[in-house]
Order: sequence, then structure tokens, then C-alpha cells
Amino acid sequence: MKLLLLILKNIRRNLLRSTLTSLGVLVLVFVVTLIWSVLWFLDLVTAERSRNFKGIVSERWRMPSQMPFSYATTLEEGAAREPGDVRPEDSMTWQFFGGSFEPDPRKRTRDNTIFGIALEPAKLGTMMDELDQLPADKAAPLLEAIAGLEGRPNGIIMGRTQLQRTGKQIGDRFTLYGLNYRDINLEFEVVGTFPEGRYDNTVAFHRHYLLAALDAYQQARKRPHPLADKTLNLVWLKVPDRAAFDRLGAQITSSPLYASPAVKFETASSGIATFLEAYRDLLWGMRWLLAPAILATLALVISNAISISVRERRTEMAVLKVLGFRPAQILLLVLGEAVLLGGLSGLVSSSATYILINHAFGGLKFPIAFFPAFFIPEAAIWWGLAVGAGTALAGSLVPAWNTRSVRVADVFAKVA
Repeated sequence: MKLLLLILKNIRRNLLRSTLTSLGVLVLVFVVTLIWSVLWFLDLVTAERSRNFKGIVSERWRMPSQMPFSYATTLEEGAAREPGDVRPEDSMTWQFFGGSFEPDPRKRTRDNTIFGIALEPAKLGTMMDELDQLPADKAAPLLEAIAGLEGRPNGIIMGRTQLQRTGKQIGDRFTLYGLNYRDINLEFEVVGTFPEGRYDNTVAFHRHYLLAALDAYQQARKRPHPLADKTLNLVWLKVPDRAAFDRLGAQITSSPLYASPAVKFETASSGIATFLEAYRDLLWGMRWLLAPAILATLALVISNAISISVRERRTEMAVLKVLGFRPAQILLLVLGEAVLLGGLSGLVSSSATYILINHAFGGLKFPIAFFPAFFIPEAAIWWGLAVGAGTALAGSLVPAWNTRSVRVADVFAKVA
């Protein structure tokens, strides 16, 4: 307790230096927390689960995948042909539709262009990660929006960022002029939005609306649309465990139903990792260059501050030895000062980051692949404490050891 009180007095002795050191720790821990939060989430979504596996069926040799919609019926059953075959617990199809508010290609911009997913509305609440585990207060608006898709053939759900970017709101009506489906123009009514967070950039509507538009095109033109046999982009299948996943994959890849084009079956984590390939160098640099450089800088900042402090107090340390303080106590005194200052500053920084990013700013707006924003996990609060205390300990080891080894006779000889 006496050592702790002495440490607190030493920190207060030079408030300017302690404040500047704390500010350095605050800023650097803030940056590290943001970086690690992004990497933590990407590691989470690309890690394979032990239960409730989700697999993705896509075209084997083409990216983006384009499969006949006739594949959907049998794929939703896992290509099961025999009574003992594995069947998915749930399934969902995705068809991508890109469109613009502007019919004139010369006037099309990012803000008037939307890429949506045509799917079965009910699957939003059972197959989409996080949406299938929403608390009651957040699930109610989503269920209402899903009911809107079921009740209105031209309904559409838009994420909050998409609504803001395009200047739309619930109840608005607009026409999307097809980009990938040329000459397919769809009229929509916004019936709801997704909960704030992961799906802020997501747009979804009923797959029957797109299929009906393709049928109407064929009836009007007396010929099928060029993409009529290539509308199915992805099929998501849910199975209980890895064993069922492996059996299901064998059923699908060996089935003669999917010969032209051939298909592949991979885990959802593997599929997401494929989408993240374009960001591989950026993420590698964040993980192995930027974050370690910040940690090294943080340790250096604290080392310099502690070194200056102990050089100014060599006489004081010599007096403490004369008064009976042991070298180990001197060492703990200096280390404790650094660790306490770094740990508390790191804890304050990570706690403030958690509150500001998650609750004030609605997430870190750093779009990577199809993830529009990242949130700070609760564990990040302890990251700040660990980073601040750990780098403080590493940075103060050498100054503390030098102070421990100070010789009383040498100090007083210089004073004399």
C-alpha cells in the first residue's frame, strides 16, 4: 500500500509529463483498438463453426457464379435422391440484381445505383447471420418489413446507409433500370429497413418479382432474356455439423443434375474468405505491420517518459536506498508507475472507443467487401488495459533496471 501511494505521488509530481504520456497512450490505443476490431470480426466470420454449418453452392468455374434457376429446387433439398441422404435444415437462394434510378447510362453514378438480392423474404429471419438472433425489440421491425415483402410483390428492404445515400425513405416508390439484367426495369416500394449494423448496405426483395419480370420479358419479346438460364448466383444451405456438411457436399458434387454448369460446395467461411482475397495485402499490412509499429511506438513513448523521470530522480532513489528501500522495491516503484499510467490510460481509451464508435457513430464506417461497418467488441475494453499495461511494462524495463542498479556512493559523490 505504501508503494502504491508513493507511485501515485510520483505520477502527480509532474502532471504535464504524465498528461502528455497519457494522451499518447490514449491516441495509440484508440488506433490499435480500431484495427484489432476489424481484424477480430473478419477472423470471426471466416472461422469455421463446430455447429450450425452454412455452406454455399456456386458455379465451379466462373466468378460471379451464374447457374440456372432450375437448380434451386433440388439444391434446396441438398440433391438428396435416396431415403438415407442428408437434407439441409434450411436453405436460401440469392439472385443479384443491379439497377440505377437513371435510364440514361451517362447520368448513372454511385449514388443512384443499387445492387440488391432477390430471395425468399422468410429466409431473412432464419438464414442471415445476426438477423436470426435479434432481440425482440429489433426483430419486430424486421418481421414487419419481411411481411411487407410477402404482401407486396414489388416491396424492397433497404439498409440504412443505402437509404441515406440514395435519399430514399420508407414508403417511397422508384424504378430501377437494370444494369446486369438489361431491359428489365423493376418498380419498387420501400417497405422497411434492416437493423443498424452489418446490413446497412444490403438491399433485398422477393425473388418471385424478378422471375415474373423475366417471364414478362419472354412473353413480350417472344424469346427468353439472355440471362434467363443464369439467374441463380448462390444457394445457402444450413446443416447441423461438419459430418453432415461433408456428406451433403459429396451428394451435391457427385450429382448428375449439376453437370452443365458444374457446381462447388464450400463452407460459408471459405466463401467469405474468397471475397476478401482482394483485401488480403491490406489486411496483412494492418495485422503484421501497422499494429506492431503502433505498439512499438507506444512502448517507446512510455520508455522515454520514464527514462526522463528517473534521470531527474537519481538522487531521490539514492536517498530511498539509504532509508532502507531494497533494489527490488525500487524496481517495482518505477515499473508500477509506468504500468499504472499506461494501464489506466489504455482502459480509458478503449472504453471511450467502445462507447463512441458503437453508440455515437453507429459503427466504424470502413467498408471491406460486403461489410459496411465494424463494431467494437466488448472484449476490446480489456484490450486497452492489456495493451497500455503491457507496452508500459516493456518500455519501462530498461529504465527501471538502471534505477535499481544505481549506486549511492556515485550519486552523492557527484552531489558533493
